[in-house]
Amino acid sequence: MQNQGIKKIVLAYSGGLDTSAIIPWLKENYGGCEVVAFVADIGQERSDLEGVEQKALQSGASECHVVDLREEFIRDYVYPVLQTGALYEGSYLLGTSMARPIIAKAQVELALKVGADALCHGATGKGNDQVRFETTYTALAPQLKVVAPWREWNLRSREALLDYLKERNIPTTASLEKIYSRDENAWHISTEGGVLESPWNAPNKDCWVWTVDPQEAPDQPEQVTVTVEKGRVVAVNGKALSPYQCLETLNALGAKHGVGRIDIVENRLVGIKSRGCYETPGGTIMVAALRAVEQLVLDRDSFNWREQLGLEMSYVVYDGRWFAPLRRSLQASAEALAEEVNGEVVLQLYKGQVTATQKKSANSLYSEEFATFGEDEVYDHSHAGGFIRLFSLSSRIRALNEKKNK
Repeated sequence: MQNQGIKKIVLAYSGGLDTSAIIPWLKENYGGCEVVAFVADIGQERSDLEGVEQKALQSGASECHVVDLREEFIRDYVYPVLQTGALYEGSYLLGTSMARPIIAKAQVELALKVGADALCHGATGKGNDQVRFETTYTALAPQLKVVAPWREWNLRSREALLDYLKERNIPTTASLEKIYSRDENAWHISTEGGVLESPWNAPNKDCWVWTVDPQEAPDQPEQVTVTVEKGRVVAVNGKALSPYQCLETLNALGAKHGVGRIDIVENRLVGIKSRGCYETPGGTIMVAALRAVEQLVLDRDSFNWREQLGLEMSYVVYDGRWFAPLRRSLQASAEALAEEVNGEVVLQLYKGQVTATQKKSANSLYSEEFATFGEDEVYDHSHAGGFIRLFSLSSRIRALNEKKNK
């Protein structure tokens, strides 16, 4: 393993077992280099951040920086993706994927500020995150070197990592009992591993963290009113809130009613299929509200185009191409469509389901006069015949040609 002349490394640090072991490993294998720990606060469990600075210093870091990114994460990363309607492979709301670019960006900014010459992350060589982190590093600071310990070291098990720390008298709260791998931020929490490694095993209660089991959720439905402006949720139950506050409020309501659970097998970028249980309670409510307003406002062609934008954006975000021109192009198009996506939606939360029951918009294209099944004075049914004749003209010509050529 070569030092590559690295003197100072900024590590994306979580305080967990992996990154706690990475700090001493870097110092031992990269010529006693200085390690600066960077902690991104993106809305994970508050207890995960308690004492994280001391933990980093005890592991051998020279300093530890905790940066609050919660509002920026929801405002500048989550909300723009919501405008496109992106769902990876039809169901995944991209909770982990959206968080990686902002973490890596803030990490790069700190590295440049403290004069580091390298960046380091704790992503494994099997997953998507290594690609997401390093693609962002390259886009923002290609001059910085990258160290990826999981692609270099021989510490391949949880037991090996615990022994490594014990040998160096570095304290850790981790234990062998942990069988699930989790990723948590303000938008979602994911659970992988354990019983989920076999797709034939049903998830047990330990696979769900935030949300109540829908079967044990309240027997009475609850209504929530969501206000949307330009494709962004701006108020809940009539109270104007910041993007992060809107999400916090809806997370609490959704979790209470078991909303936002999915159990899926997805295709990772690296070619491996993986299974995960994802919980996105507030996000699921937001998506339902946005779709309800879109139904009123977007015409058929606009909605079709927005669907195409969402499909393409889902792959761009999942693959970690946030800072690529393609993402900016897709975003610009989605923002143009979202200009008219303003309105108010009443949603019912009940036993894991969220249903839009009422919706209105000043920009609505829905007309009761035209849509009524009763008698009306605005629509001449006879006009439909000419439209159908023109709409089916190519089919008519084809049929006539086939008849002629027989």
